[in-house]
Amino acid sequence: MSAPPRSTRKTPRQATSLVAYDPAPEPEAEDPLLQFAPYRHPCPRRNSITPDKQRMFIATLAASGIVSQAARRIGKSLEALYKLRHRPGAEDFAAAWDAAAERGLTRLEDCALELAIAGEELPIVSAGKLLGTYRKHNFGHIRFVLSQRRAARWAAEGAATARLVPGHPVYERLKREWEHAQAEEAAANSEAIVQELNARFERILERRKSAQELAGADEDGEED
Repeated sequence: MSAPPRSTRKTPRQATSLVAYDPAPEPEAEDPLLQFAPYRHPCPRRNSITPDKQRMFIATLAASGIVSQAARRIGKSLEALYKLRHRPGAEDFAAAWDAAAERGLTRLEDCALELAIAGEELPIVSAGKLLGTYRKHNFGHIRFVLSQRRAARWAAEGAATARLVPGHPVYERLKREWEHAQAEEAAANSEAIVQELNARFERILERRKSAQELAGADEDGEED
């Protein structure tokens, strides 16, 4: 079973949603997820969703977590797939669909957790030039992940934030986190500006030095 399309761009986050990230490996043929009993059309037609295409759909859905992407993979419309899902006799296919979607969502949760921990690497650009990168952590994203993975503690606290006012401990902590993130971003931008100004100053000095040397050479030629 061939793998879903993968991004070939140098900067993956610029890719379309179809290939914005590399999907997880598809389940192997012997994976229990693919051992469901597919729906078999009593009078199959040329455009019927065959058992092989049903298994390919389930495998792609488990790898990507995106139903539309799995549908495109087998060349079928969402309407046709949902119609098949609700046919009498397609109960196993529907159950495999749900299990594959859950597996895909679990992977997306893992990706969200990884992003929350590692942060996002962003470019430092000045005058159209890439000077470097810096890592930024999105505290709103981190809180969202915690509210999902540690709901007993963080979901309740998250609900309370709607009533927070200055002076409340949670309000003050979130304010400090936001100010820290803003300071990091400002520092990164300031460094980029300083580097660009230094580079411009060096270019001015080089041009002035070259002009002086050229003028000196002209004077020596006149004396001769």
